[in-house]
Parts: sequence; structure tokens; C-alpha cells
Amino acid sequence: MFKRFLLFFCFILLASNLYNCAKRGMPTGGEIDTIPPVFIRSNPENFSTNFNAKEIRIYFDEYIKLDNPQKQIIVSPPLDPKPEISPLGGASKYIRVRISDTLKENTTYSINFGNSIVDNNEGNPFQFFRYVFSTGDYIDSLALRGTATNSLKRVIEEDISVLLYEVDSTYTDSLIYKEPPTYIAYTKDSTHTFSVENMRAGTYQIVALKDNNNNYKYEPGSDKIGFKKEYITLPTEENIDLKIFKEILDFEVKRPKQLSKHHYIFGFEGEVDSTEIKLISDKPNDYEYRIFKDSEKDTLHYWFKPKLENDSLVFEIQKKTYRDTLVSKHRDMEADSLEIKVNPTSSLGFNKNVEIRANIPLEKIDTSKISLLDKDFLAVRFTTHHEKFKNMYSIVFEKEEQQKYKLKMLPGSITDFYGNTNDTLAYTLNTKAYSDLGNLKFTVQNIESYPVIVQLITEQDEVYREQIHHESDGNSFDFRYLEPNTYYVRVIYDTNNNGIWDTGSFLEKRQPEKVFYYPKSFTIRPNWDFTETFILK
Repeated sequence: MFKRFLLFFCFILLASNLYNCAKRGMPTGGEIDTIPPVFIRSNPENFSTNFNAKEIRIYFDEYIKLDNPQKQIIVSPPLDPKPEISPLGGASKYIRVRISDTLKENTTYSINFGNSIVDNNEGNPFQFFRYVFSTGDYIDSLALRGTATNSLKRVIEEDISVLLYEVDSTYTDSLIYKEPPTYIAYTKDSTHTFSVENMRAGTYQIVALKDNNNNYKYEPGSDKIGFKKEYITLPTEENIDLKIFKEILDFEVKRPKQLSKHHYIFGFEGEVDSTEIKLISDKPNDYEYRIFKDSEKDTLHYWFKPKLENDSLVFEIQKKTYRDTLVSKHRDMEADSLEIKVNPTSSLGFNKNVEIRANIPLEKIDTSKISLLDKDFLAVRFTTHHEKFKNMYSIVFEKEEQQKYKLKMLPGSITDFYGNTNDTLAYTLNTKAYSDLGNLKFTVQNIESYPVIVQLITEQDEVYREQIHHESDGNSFDFRYLEPNTYYVRVIYDTNNNGIWDTGSFLEKRQPEKVFYYPKSFTIRPNWDFTETFILK
């Protein structure tokens, strides 16, 4: 009996040890695979000449899949229809490319796979693999390299297309709007550089596009463009620098829409300054109208009086050489009531004015019914400024630190186009202590032309503050009383002296105004003073 018990105990002990050993020795699956797929061969061979196949197969040493192939894979010159490339949504040990388009004679083609080829298990990319073939006797071997970045914005956009059009007897500037290019490449995300390979000798127009529709054609309504004014002749050692920008569209006014009894809106494209809108329908002798631009949208607001009984209204739009006639049905609708918005309503910056806006055209302001008092109840002198096209009044006055201003507008202070007036409006506006803010003194050297605009930009690419200097103003820019924040400095050559950055035009071969960014940011802290020098290159 004892022997049986001893044998049973040994069995239990042995099983327990085996279980613990099994736990300690449980397989972990080994180290994570970090090796990308390996290219084995292709059929036809890579860099084949006299190519006439309709299908290409590219083999690897393991199962692969294609990651975002529509965006990553580039065929140059482009084919229409695009090749059918697989696998899509699955895994395979080879890539199959089926060609439906008729290939051009004596032409070198390249299929750049970017980072699309990854192994099936860990997603390790086989980067920048290119399959190249020629329908002629040799492979074109010339290359062109450069960078493509934004003209104005600090944050550089990714996936900029670089297109090259061969300049021959059939080339015109209109080709970029309707035909695919001869060669195409994309910028690399990390460096914003591009490289166009396997090109033939010749003369080319180079264009960079933020191609939002991914069709290799320039659509000004949605795309940004950059270009080199002069043609490029290959071979060349030149490193190309392209700056993309959004063109201003040709001026056009959309069909009007009635919003209320006396109110129409007109959407528009292009530059709207000096636009005239005239009602050419029958109207009374005392007919009046006002126009102002929407503060947020590309929209013109058209207000009129008195009430019209017409079933439809005909408007004539004029701007320089532009002329159009637009018709809209006219309905009897409710009239609008006056709504006034004041900004700011609490914290007031030393470099800001109080702005008064309204939904109806503002006609006059009665300063005798407006009071502005400081914290000691002393009257503060102020002036007003009317910007009709913005439909805005500004209240301008000198600010002091740690002040509490009481702004009060009695009924009748503001009168709109229809004689409506405001109710009592009251606001308390506070200024901070100088010690709560910071200062930045910025000197810009090697300025080539004046006037020059220096702007402080937030991390969201918004203009926080700016100064415009002519040559007599010198090259030192003093930005005082800045809110603690992170800022960037942007320098603009204001070539046409209009106080704003101007974009370019491809058809006019006009580049956008030059922009420079200081390479570092500034973190402004309370009661801190920065002094920096920017040497333009």
C-alpha cells in the first residue's frame, strides 16, 4: 500500500514539474520580423528594351501586399486607362501589372511603387522599387531633381505632383489643363524633394501641382500650382526649386439668391474689389441700395429699399472688362431685424480696436450717445472709422495697462440703412499688465526691395501681428505686448506695394511674391524681451 502511495506521489510531483517547465519554456513566437521583402525576379526582366508585353509579373521571396497603391504607385509617362495592378486587398508572392493602353514607340516607361510594397505579416516596406522598360532599343537615362514646397504657408504640403511636358511643335500652355504630362514624379514626405528618372534629352515645361483630383491635370478651382518660368533643357545639373500657390480665379459672379424682403446675396470667384451691381429692372425714383462683402465667405450682400412689387429682378454686374446680367425671382418675404456684434467683448489687446459689425448695412454712428470710461470713471477720448465694404465701424483709442474700460452705446448710437437703431449695449473691456506680455525686436538684414511686410504667425498659420516698412522706416521691427504663445516670423517682399501678399499666375508667367521664414520659432513668455536678427539669403 505504501509503495502505491509513494508511486502516486512521485507521479503527481513529476507532472507538476513538467507543467512548470512547460510554462517556463512556452514559445514566444521569436523576434519580430523587421526585414522587408526581397525582389527575386520579374517577367519581363526589369529594364527590358523592345518591350511589347501586356502583363508584367514581379516576384518576391515572401507574401506581400500593396499599401495604398492608388496614391503610392506612379506610372510615368501616365497611361490611360491606368494599368490594372494586383494584389488588391489580399496577399501574393508576386505583383501583376496588366497594361490596357497602347504604349508609345521608342519611349521609356517607369512604374514607381513608392512605399506601397510591404510584407504581409509586419508591413515592412520595400521602398521606392521601380520597374523600368522601353519600347525602343535603349533605356533613357537622364534625371531631374529638386524641391517643391509652399509659397506662403509655413507647413509644407505633402504629395506634391511634379509634371513635365515636352516642349515641341505641338506644345501650348493650355496642355497642363487638359493633357497628361510626359513625365511625372511625387515629392518625398520627409524631405519634400523629387527625382524624375529615365528621361530623354529635350526641352520641358515643369509644373508642380497639389493635385487634389489626382488626374494629372491642372484645375485652378481645386489645385495649387508652381512652375518655372523658363523651359528646362536636359541634360542639366540644375536643382529645381518650385513654390506652389493658389491662383486667384477669373472673376465671376454666381446667380443671386434672395434671403429676405430686401436682401440678396451673390456668390463670386476671384477678386471682388470695385465690383458694381446695378438693378436694371423697373424701380421707383427713390430706389437706393448698399453692397458689402461677407467677412467669412466669398459672398456679396446686396440690400435695397423701398419694397419692390416686381415678380423678378434683373441685375447687371460690372467689374473692369467683366459684364454679366443675372435674373432672380422676387418674392414677398419677411424683413430682417438689426443684429449688432461687437468684438472684443472682454479682453482687449493693446494693438486692437473695438469693431462693430451688423447683418444690415450700417449707415451712421452717433458718438454723442457712446461713452467710454476707464476704471476711475474718467472719459476716454476715442474716434470712429467706417469701412463700408466690410460693413464695420471701429472705435479707436489709446489703451493703458491694467485698465477696465466701460463701453456703453445708448439707443440710437447705431443706425442702419433702413433707419433701425440699436438697443442699449454695454461692455467691459480689460487690458493686461505689461508684465504679463512679452516683446520681440526683429532686425532683418539683406533686404533686396521695399516695402517689406514682416508678420508674426501662430502655429495654426494665422497672422497675429504684422508691420509694413518702406526703406525710410529701416529694417528693425518692434513687436510689443505680445500674448504668451509660440510664434513664427514671415518676411514678404511687397513688390506691388499694396500691403498684402500676392499670388502668381501660370498663364501670365508671374511668380508669387517672395516669402521667407525665420528657421526657428519664438516662445514668448510674460515679461520677456527677445532680440533677433534674420539674414535673408
